[in-house]
Amino acid sequence: MAVLKVKFTKTKRDKLAQILWILNWVSVVSGIILFSLGLFLKIEIKKRNELMAKGDINSVPNMLISVGVIACVINFLGGKICYDCSDANKFSRWKLVMLPYIVCTFCFTFCILVGAVMCYTMRNELEESLYLGLRDAIKFYKDTDIPGRCFLKKTVDLLQIGFHCCGNNGFRDWFEIQWVSPRYLNMASKEILDRLKSNVDGKFLVDGVPFSCCNPSSPRPCIQYQLTNNSAHYNYDFLTEELNIWMKGCREALLDYYTGIMRSIGIAALLIWLFELSVLIGVRYLQTAMKNVLLLGDLEGESDGWLLENSFVETAKYNINIIKNLGKANQISTVSGMNDPNINVQNTDCDKTNITTKSIPAAR
Repeated sequence: MAVLKVKFTKTKRDKLAQILWILNWVSVVSGIILFSLGLFLKIEIKKRNELMAKGDINSVPNMLISVGVIACVINFLGGKICYDCSDANKFSRWKLVMLPYIVCTFCFTFCILVGAVMCYTMRNELEESLYLGLRDAIKFYKDTDIPGRCFLKKTVDLLQIGFHCCGNNGFRDWFEIQWVSPRYLNMASKEILDRLKSNVDGKFLVDGVPFSCCNPSSPRPCIQYQLTNNSAHYNYDFLTEELNIWMKGCREALLDYYTGIMRSIGIAALLIWLFELSVLIGVRYLQTAMKNVLLLGDLEGESDGWLLENSFVETAKYNINIIKNLGKANQISTVSGMNDPNINVQNTDCDKTNITTKSIPAAR
Protein backbone atom coordinates (compact mmCIF):
# COMPACT_ATOMS: atom_id res chain seq x y z
CA MET A 1 0.00 0.00 0.00
CA ALA A 2 1.37 3.41 -1.01
CA VAL A 3 2.38 5.84 1.75
CA LEU A 4 0.63 9.26 1.76
CA LYS A 5 -1.01 8.77 -1.63
CA VAL A 6 -2.48 11.91 -3.22
CA LYS A 7 -4.54 12.21 -6.41
CA PHE A 8 -3.44 14.89 -8.89
CA THR A 9 -5.32 16.40 -11.79
CA LYS A 10 -3.61 17.97 -14.79
CA THR A 11 -4.03 21.44 -13.26
CA LYS A 12 -2.60 20.35 -9.90
CA ARG A 13 0.41 18.74 -11.55
CA ASP A 14 1.16 21.90 -13.52
CA LYS A 15 0.81 24.10 -10.43
CA LEU A 16 3.01 21.77 -8.39
CA ALA A 17 5.69 21.87 -11.11
CA GLN A 18 5.59 25.69 -11.23
CA ILE A 19 5.75 26.04 -7.45
CA LEU A 20 8.66 23.62 -7.20
CA TRP A 21 10.47 25.51 -9.96
CA ILE A 22 10.27 28.69 -7.86
CA LEU A 23 11.20 26.89 -4.62
CA ASN A 24 14.26 25.33 -6.24
CA TRP A 25 15.52 28.79 -7.13
CA VAL A 26 14.89 29.84 -3.53
CA SER A 27 16.91 26.78 -2.53
CA VAL A 28 19.79 28.04 -4.66
CA VAL A 29 19.75 31.19 -2.52
CA SER A 30 19.70 29.03 0.63
CA GLY A 31 22.77 27.22 -0.71
CA ILE A 32 24.52 30.57 -1.11
CA ILE A 33 23.55 31.39 2.49
CA LEU A 34 25.03 28.10 3.73
CA PHE A 35 28.21 28.77 1.79
CA SER A 36 28.43 32.29 3.25
CA LEU A 37 27.86 31.08 6.82
CA GLY A 38 30.55 28.43 6.47
CA LEU A 39 32.98 30.96 4.96
CA PHE A 40 32.23 33.45 7.76
CA LEU A 41 32.88 30.83 10.45
CA LYS A 42 36.09 29.74 8.72
CA ILE A 43 37.34 33.35 8.61
CA GLU A 44 36.49 33.90 12.28
CA ILE A 45 38.45 30.79 13.23
CA LYS A 46 41.29 31.83 10.95
CA LYS A 47 41.52 35.21 12.71
CA ARG A 48 42.58 33.54 15.96
CA ASN A 49 44.21 30.47 14.50
CA GLU A 50 47.43 31.17 16.42
CA LEU A 51 45.47 30.93 19.69
CA MET A 52 44.14 27.46 18.89
CA ALA A 53 45.89 24.13 18.88
CA LYS A 54 45.89 22.19 15.63
CA GLY A 55 42.81 20.03 15.47
CA ASP A 56 39.71 19.19 13.47
CA ILE A 57 37.94 22.44 14.31
CA ASN A 58 37.61 23.41 10.64
CA SER A 59 35.38 20.43 9.89
CA VAL A 60 32.17 22.40 10.51
CA PRO A 61 32.95 25.39 8.24
CA ASN A 62 34.33 23.06 5.54
CA MET A 63 31.15 20.99 5.76
CA LEU A 64 28.93 24.06 5.40
CA ILE A 65 30.95 25.42 2.48
CA SER A 66 30.80 22.08 0.63
CA VAL A 67 27.09 21.61 1.27
CA GLY A 68 26.40 25.17 0.14
CA VAL A 69 28.15 24.64 -3.20
CA ILE A 70 26.38 21.30 -3.74
CA ALA A 71 23.04 22.92 -2.87
CA CYS A 72 23.45 25.51 -5.61
CA VAL A 73 24.25 22.85 -8.22
CA ILE A 74 21.52 20.37 -7.20
CA ASN A 75 18.77 22.95 -6.85
CA PHE A 76 19.71 24.59 -10.16
CA LEU A 77 19.25 21.20 -11.83
CA GLY A 78 16.06 20.62 -9.83
CA GLY A 79 14.62 23.90 -11.11
CA LYS A 80 15.23 22.84 -14.70
CA ILE A 81 13.64 19.42 -14.10
CA CYS A 82 10.55 20.87 -12.40
CA TYR A 83 10.13 23.46 -15.17
CA ASP A 84 10.12 20.71 -17.83
CA CYS A 85 7.71 18.55 -15.80
CA SER A 86 4.87 20.93 -16.63
CA ASP A 87 4.93 19.27 -20.06
CA ALA A 88 4.52 15.48 -20.13
CA ASN A 89 6.49 15.22 -23.36
CA LYS A 90 9.49 17.02 -21.84
CA PHE A 91 9.19 14.94 -18.68
CA SER A 92 10.05 11.81 -20.68
CA ARG A 93 13.60 13.18 -21.05
CA TRP A 94 14.00 13.27 -17.25
CA LYS A 95 12.06 10.10 -16.49
CA LEU A 96 15.13 7.97 -15.78
CA VAL A 97 17.01 10.82 -14.10
CA MET A 98 14.45 11.90 -11.51
CA LEU A 99 14.69 8.93 -9.15
CA PRO A 100 18.52 9.07 -8.90
CA TYR A 101 18.17 12.84 -8.52
CA ILE A 102 15.75 12.38 -5.61
CA VAL A 103 18.09 9.88 -3.92
CA CYS A 104 21.07 12.23 -4.29
CA THR A 105 19.02 15.15 -3.00
CA PHE A 106 17.93 13.10 0.01
CA CYS A 107 21.58 12.36 0.85
CA PHE A 108 22.39 16.04 0.39
CA THR A 109 19.62 17.16 2.75
CA PHE A 110 20.90 14.63 5.29
CA CYS A 111 24.33 16.30 5.05
CA ILE A 112 22.71 19.64 5.89
CA LEU A 113 21.22 18.06 9.01
CA VAL A 114 24.61 16.62 9.94
CA GLY A 115 26.21 20.05 9.51
CA ALA A 116 23.57 21.63 11.75
CA VAL A 117 24.12 19.00 14.45
CA MET A 118 27.91 19.44 14.22
CA CYS A 119 27.47 23.12 15.08
CA TYR A 120 26.16 22.02 18.49
CA THR A 121 28.61 19.17 19.09
CA MET A 122 31.79 21.07 18.25
CA ARG A 123 31.98 22.84 21.63
CA ASN A 124 34.14 20.22 23.38
CA GLU A 125 36.70 20.06 20.56
CA LEU A 126 36.83 23.85 20.39
CA GLU A 127 37.26 24.15 24.14
CA GLU A 128 40.22 21.77 24.15
CA SER A 129 41.79 23.52 21.17
CA LEU A 130 41.45 26.92 22.84
CA TYR A 131 42.83 25.65 26.13
CA LEU A 132 46.00 24.24 24.54
CA GLY A 133 46.45 27.17 22.15
CA LEU A 134 46.03 29.86 24.80
CA ARG A 135 48.33 27.99 27.17
CA ASP A 136 51.14 28.08 24.60
CA ALA A 137 50.42 31.68 23.59
CA ILE A 138 50.68 32.88 27.19
CA LYS A 139 53.78 30.77 27.70
CA PHE A 140 55.53 32.50 24.78
CA TYR A 141 54.18 35.97 25.61
CA LYS A 142 57.65 37.22 26.60
CA ASP A 143 59.43 35.97 23.45
CA THR A 144 59.16 39.21 21.50
CA ASP A 145 62.61 38.73 19.93
CA ILE A 146 62.13 35.16 18.67
CA PRO A 147 60.93 34.73 15.06
CA GLY A 148 57.57 32.98 14.90
CA ARG A 149 56.63 34.11 18.42
CA CYS A 150 57.21 37.85 18.32
CA PHE A 151 53.58 38.50 17.36
CA LEU A 152 52.05 36.58 20.28
CA LYS A 153 52.36 39.41 22.80
CA LYS A 154 50.38 41.76 20.56
CA THR A 155 47.86 39.02 19.77
CA VAL A 156 47.27 38.16 23.43
CA ASP A 157 47.05 41.82 24.46
CA LEU A 158 44.49 42.59 21.76
CA LEU A 159 42.54 39.49 22.74
CA GLN A 160 42.39 40.43 26.43
CA ILE A 161 41.43 44.02 25.63
CA GLY A 162 38.84 43.11 23.00
CA PHE A 163 37.17 40.23 24.86
CA HIS A 164 37.53 41.67 28.38
CA CYS A 165 39.38 38.63 29.66
CA CYS A 166 42.62 37.77 31.42
CA GLY A 167 44.71 34.61 31.18
CA ASN A 168 43.59 31.22 30.00
CA ASN A 169 41.28 30.18 32.84
CA GLY A 170 41.72 33.41 34.82
CA PHE A 171 44.21 36.07 35.92
CA ARG A 172 46.09 33.62 38.17
CA ASP A 173 47.48 31.88 35.07
CA TRP A 174 49.93 34.77 34.73
CA PHE A 175 51.33 33.98 38.20
CA GLU A 176 52.59 30.58 36.99
CA ILE A 177 54.69 31.72 34.02
CA GLN A 178 57.42 34.24 33.36
CA TRP A 179 55.73 36.75 31.10
CA VAL A 180 58.40 39.47 31.45
CA SER A 181 61.25 39.19 28.94
CA PRO A 182 64.75 38.76 30.50
CA ARG A 183 65.98 41.73 28.47
CA TYR A 184 63.85 43.99 30.69
CA LEU A 185 65.06 42.52 33.98
CA ASN A 186 67.76 44.34 35.89
CA MET A 187 70.10 41.54 36.91
CA ALA A 188 71.90 43.91 39.29
CA SER A 189 68.78 44.17 41.44
CA LYS A 190 68.86 41.98 44.54
CA GLU A 191 65.06 41.56 44.48
CA ILE A 192 65.09 40.15 40.94
CA LEU A 193 68.04 37.83 41.69
CA ASP A 194 66.27 36.55 44.82
CA ARG A 195 63.15 35.79 42.79
CA LEU A 196 65.16 33.94 40.17
CA LYS A 197 67.01 31.89 42.80
CA SER A 198 63.86 31.10 44.74
CA ASN A 199 62.33 29.37 41.71
CA VAL A 200 63.49 25.85 40.88
CA ASP A 201 63.39 26.52 37.14
CA GLY A 202 65.09 29.90 37.50
CA LYS A 203 62.02 31.83 36.29
CA PHE A 204 61.00 35.33 37.27
CA LEU A 205 57.50 34.82 38.65
CA VAL A 206 55.37 37.60 40.09
CA ASP A 207 51.79 37.89 41.26
CA GLY A 208 51.08 40.37 38.51
CA VAL A 209 49.40 40.56 35.10
CA PRO A 210 50.03 42.46 31.83
CA PHE A 211 48.43 45.86 31.29
CA SER A 212 45.87 44.36 28.88
CA CYS A 213 44.15 42.70 31.83
CA CYS A 214 43.25 46.08 33.32
CA ASN A 215 39.62 47.14 33.33
CA PRO A 216 39.33 50.75 32.08
CA SER A 217 36.09 51.08 34.05
CA SER A 218 37.99 50.75 37.32
CA PRO A 219 37.51 53.82 39.56
CA ARG A 220 41.15 53.66 40.64
CA PRO A 221 44.40 53.29 38.68
CA CYS A 222 44.93 49.71 37.64
CA ILE A 223 46.86 47.53 40.07
CA GLN A 224 48.92 45.06 38.04
CA TYR A 225 51.41 43.79 40.61
CA GLN A 226 51.03 42.16 44.01
CA LEU A 227 47.39 41.55 43.23
CA THR A 228 46.85 39.21 46.17
CA ASN A 229 48.76 41.33 48.70
CA ASN A 230 46.26 43.61 50.39
CA SER A 231 48.92 45.34 52.53
CA ALA A 232 50.86 46.46 49.45
CA HIS A 233 48.11 48.88 48.41
CA TYR A 234 46.07 51.43 50.24
CA ASN A 235 42.40 50.62 50.80
CA TYR A 236 42.61 47.47 48.74
CA ASP A 237 41.02 44.02 48.98
CA PHE A 238 41.65 41.77 46.00
CA LEU A 239 38.59 39.63 46.80
CA THR A 240 36.25 42.58 46.28
CA GLU A 241 38.16 44.54 43.63
CA GLU A 242 36.44 42.94 40.64
CA LEU A 243 36.63 46.15 38.60
CA ASN A 244 40.41 46.35 38.81
CA ILE A 245 41.17 43.65 36.20
CA TRP A 246 39.13 41.32 34.04
CA MET A 247 38.11 38.24 35.99
CA LYS A 248 36.90 36.05 33.15
CA GLY A 249 39.40 33.75 31.43
CA CYS A 250 39.99 34.19 27.70
CA ARG A 251 39.17 30.54 26.99
CA GLU A 252 35.68 31.01 28.40
CA ALA A 253 35.24 34.34 26.59
CA LEU A 254 36.29 32.91 23.21
CA LEU A 255 34.25 29.76 23.76
CA ASP A 256 31.13 31.82 24.45
CA TYR A 257 31.82 33.91 21.35
CA TYR A 258 32.22 30.96 18.99
CA THR A 259 29.39 29.03 20.62
CA GLY A 260 27.04 31.95 19.96
CA ILE A 261 28.10 32.06 16.31
CA MET A 262 27.72 28.30 15.81
CA ARG A 263 24.36 28.25 17.59
CA SER A 264 23.03 30.88 15.17
CA ILE A 265 24.50 29.02 12.19
CA GLY A 266 23.01 25.75 13.49
CA ILE A 267 19.53 27.28 13.70
CA ALA A 268 19.86 28.66 10.16
CA ALA A 269 21.06 25.27 8.87
CA LEU A 270 18.12 23.50 10.52
CA LEU A 271 15.64 25.90 8.90
CA ILE A 272 17.29 25.37 5.51
CA TRP A 273 17.16 21.60 6.07
CA LEU A 274 13.41 21.73 6.75
CA PHE A 275 12.89 23.85 3.65
CA GLU A 276 14.98 21.53 1.46
CA LEU A 277 13.12 18.51 2.86
CA SER A 278 9.75 20.04 1.95
CA VAL A 279 10.99 20.74 -1.58
CA LEU A 280 12.25 17.17 -1.86
CA ILE A 281 8.85 15.81 -0.81
CA GLY A 282 7.18 17.95 -3.47
CA VAL A 283 9.60 16.69 -6.14
CA ARG A 284 8.85 13.10 -5.12
CA TYR A 285 5.10 13.68 -5.51
CA LEU A 286 5.67 15.28 -8.90
CA GLN A 287 7.89 12.42 -10.08
CA THR A 288 5.42 9.67 -9.10
CA ALA A 289 2.42 11.58 -10.44
CA MET A 290 4.08 12.18 -13.82
CA LYS A 291 5.32 8.60 -13.98
CA ASN A 292 1.80 7.25 -13.43
CA VAL A 293 0.42 9.60 -16.11
CA LEU A 294 2.75 8.06 -18.65
CA LEU A 295 1.78 4.56 -17.53
CA LEU A 296 -1.93 5.34 -17.87
CA GLY A 297 -1.42 6.90 -21.29
CA ASP A 298 -3.88 9.74 -20.60
CA LEU A 299 -1.79 12.91 -20.34
CA GLU A 300 -4.84 14.99 -19.39
CA GLY A 301 -6.25 12.59 -16.83
CA GLU A 302 -5.79 12.12 -13.09
CA SER A 303 -2.87 10.26 -11.56
CA ASP A 304 -1.74 9.18 -8.12
CA GLY A 305 1.38 10.45 -6.41
CA TRP A 306 3.02 9.10 -3.25
CA LEU A 307 6.10 9.22 -1.12
CA LEU A 308 6.65 5.45 -1.06
CA GLU A 309 5.06 2.95 -3.36
CA ASN A 310 4.93 0.38 -0.55
CA SER A 311 4.79 0.62 3.22
CA PHE A 312 7.85 1.64 5.25
CA VAL A 313 8.42 -1.97 6.37
CA GLU A 314 8.16 -3.41 2.86
CA THR A 315 10.40 -0.69 1.44
CA ALA A 316 12.98 -1.32 4.16
CA LYS A 317 12.94 -5.08 3.51
CA TYR A 318 13.28 -4.53 -0.22
CA ASN A 319 16.28 -2.23 0.18
CA ILE A 320 17.90 -4.60 2.69
CA ASN A 321 17.56 -7.47 0.24
CA ILE A 322 19.18 -5.36 -2.47
CA ILE A 323 22.10 -4.62 -0.17
CA LYS A 324 22.44 -8.28 0.80
CA ASN A 325 22.46 -9.37 -2.83
CA LEU A 326 25.18 -6.92 -3.85
CA GLY A 327 28.09 -8.82 -5.31
CA LYS A 328 26.02 -11.93 -5.92
CA ALA A 329 25.16 -11.09 -9.51
CA ASN A 330 27.86 -13.39 -10.83
CA GLN A 331 26.65 -16.32 -8.78
CA ILE A 332 24.49 -18.93 -10.52
CA SER A 333 20.85 -18.62 -9.56
CA THR A 334 19.11 -21.70 -8.19
CA VAL A 335 15.68 -20.15 -7.91
CA SER A 336 12.78 -22.06 -9.45
CA GLY A 337 14.93 -25.01 -10.30
CA MET A 338 17.22 -23.01 -12.58
CA ASN A 339 20.46 -24.94 -12.46
CA ASP A 340 23.69 -24.63 -14.28
CA PRO A 341 23.07 -25.93 -17.82
CA ASN A 342 26.47 -27.54 -17.76
CA ILE A 343 25.58 -29.68 -14.78
CA ASN A 344 24.70 -33.37 -15.37
CA VAL A 345 25.95 -33.27 -18.97
CA GLN A 346 27.31 -36.65 -19.99
CA ASN A 347 30.96 -36.84 -20.70
CA THR A 348 31.80 -37.62 -24.30
CA ASP A 349 35.22 -39.27 -23.84
CA CYS A 350 36.62 -36.76 -26.26
CA ASP A 351 40.07 -37.28 -24.91
CA LYS A 352 40.05 -40.99 -25.62
CA THR A 353 41.03 -42.10 -29.10
CA ASN A 354 40.68 -45.58 -30.54
CA ILE A 355 44.24 -45.88 -31.79
CA THR A 356 45.44 -49.37 -32.64
CA THR A 357 48.72 -49.99 -31.03
CA LYS A 358 51.30 -52.07 -32.80
CA SER A 359 52.96 -54.79 -30.87
CA ILE A 360 56.68 -54.63 -30.69
CA PRO A 361 58.25 -58.02 -31.39
CA ALA A 362 60.26 -59.39 -28.60
CA ALA A 363 63.93 -59.65 -29.10
CA ARG A 364 65.21 -63.13 -29.75
